[in-house]
Amino acid sequence: MKILSTPRRRVIGFLVSLAWLGAPLRATAQVPEVVVLRGLMAAARVPGARWPDFPRYVDDVARLYASHDMAPIWLRTGRFSVAGRAAIDALLDAGSHGLEPRDYDAAALDSLARGSEKAPLTPAERGRVDLMLTVDLMSYLDDLRHGRTKAVVGSGSVIPSGPQDRAGAISRALAGDSVGALVTQAAPALTQYRNLRSLLERYRRLAATGGYAPLPPGSVAGPGQGYAALPELRRRLTVLGDLGPEGRAEDDTLYAGAMVEAIRRFQQRHGLVVDGIIGPGTLAALNVPLTHRVRQIELALERLRWLPPLGREPFIVVNIPAFQVFAFDSAGGTGAPSFSSRVVVGRALDTETPVLYELLRYVEFRPYWNVPRSILIHEILPALRREPGYLQAHDMEIVGPADRSLGAGVTDDLRRRLLRGELRIRQRPGPSNALGLVKLVFPNAASVYLHDTPNTELFDRSRRDFSHGCIRVEDAEGLAAWVLRDQAVWAPDHVRAAMDGSSTKRALLTRPMAVAIVYNTAVATPSGEAWFFGDIYGHDVDLEEALRAGPLPP
Repeated sequence: MKILSTPRRRVIGFLVSLAWLGAPLRATAQVPEVVVLRGLMAAARVPGARWPDFPRYVDDVARLYASHDMAPIWLRTGRFSVAGRAAIDALLDAGSHGLEPRDYDAAALDSLARGSEKAPLTPAERGRVDLMLTVDLMSYLDDLRHGRTKAVVGSGSVIPSGPQDRAGAISRALAGDSVGALVTQAAPALTQYRNLRSLLERYRRLAATGGYAPLPPGSVAGPGQGYAALPELRRRLTVLGDLGPEGRAEDDTLYAGAMVEAIRRFQQRHGLVVDGIIGPGTLAALNVPLTHRVRQIELALERLRWLPPLGREPFIVVNIPAFQVFAFDSAGGTGAPSFSSRVVVGRALDTETPVLYELLRYVEFRPYWNVPRSILIHEILPALRREPGYLQAHDMEIVGPADRSLGAGVTDDLRRRLLRGELRIRQRPGPSNALGLVKLVFPNAASVYLHDTPNTELFDRSRRDFSHGCIRVEDAEGLAAWVLRDQAVWAPDHVRAAMDGSSTKRALLTRPMAVAIVYNTAVATPSGEAWFFGDIYGHDVDLEEALRAGPLPP
């Protein structure tokens, strides 16, 4: 099929649109479906659809209908076929994935399907309606597979996707009466994704009950103290699942016992300091509307759709707002991680850790730290002006071409060459090295990696965005041992020996491992609990704006 130029598309599309808007073209109802389909495809536009223009799919649509002799594929004698009804039902269920059914004309198509049972669609209507369902289904499957925004909002990092045979997939589903399976195949095969969908259903039900009134401002209390808002607090913690039956019959004025433990559970689930005190931070989290929690879950589902298929191989996930790293044996199973550890991520103000997807290539023990240029300019050189012996005090050295060490002494000439980028500074390996004794490397444009650290006091903070962008791991040794667990030469005792050794050693992975640095403020645990975290980088706000803007242009 030859695709016409844009001006000619628009003319044909306009004429077809007139027919559908009730223009006095008496013969329109007699126009064969094939003529209508060809005209709409040439215009790359479906009048009456929420997003009528479909240049992104015009080639796929042309191939699909060409393989079916340019006849409707969802309609039979003016009524929707079983496959057509299954496709509409799939669109109606888009909400369960955190997507909006109206973006796919689900209600309009459902109404047309019900109406066609009483009065079959005319030949001209059939072409438009059939094409609308085709385009909407392609769009829905695309959004399930790659997300509505098709990019990692907030990071500038795009996860590439491979070529797709949309026409072939739909043709095969029609031939095998398996349209519903298209949705299953398109959605992420991640246990976390399935658990979040269940969580979304639960929180939507809670929100539909009207939620709850905010607790009064300033209503703070510690264990053993009186608390005037205790009855409302008890109801809230019961609804959220933090308070069991044992705490529902306690004193209605004293904040103690099971209520304190319920608040501790609530604090843990919301990334707060777990102290049992109802302070300003805990009160603010308690007062977040359930509708906002629903939206956090929907945004988390969207972000999981950005990830490429992970298959059954081991992989690592860093969730930035949760300040946690998790290691999984595969994408399936119960969803419980085989390893987890607290992490420190980049500062929210100026050195955010980027969202990305890469492959872990090697683990380095007793690494050098090559000081990034931004740190050199803004921190090291100013420190050298104040303290000439700074490099020696921090076990650092100046490095020239071919990694030749120029020592720790700084002259005016060396300082100028450092400023011009002709030389660099690195910190020698050892216990005081900023990277600690382990570095896990997944090459990427942002030069971000996972590493150990000699400074462990920050891991006790509830909010841990303090780094220059790289990710400090509290149990880096444990993570390295997990990564190398299938390589006999790197058994746990060998890992420890390499960390305690006297030289830098590199362990190459026999099979590179996926590393996903994600940004999800809502997480579903394997046991079904909901964990929520603060939007420390404002990425949720950015994603909201991107989704409101509608589909990306072709």
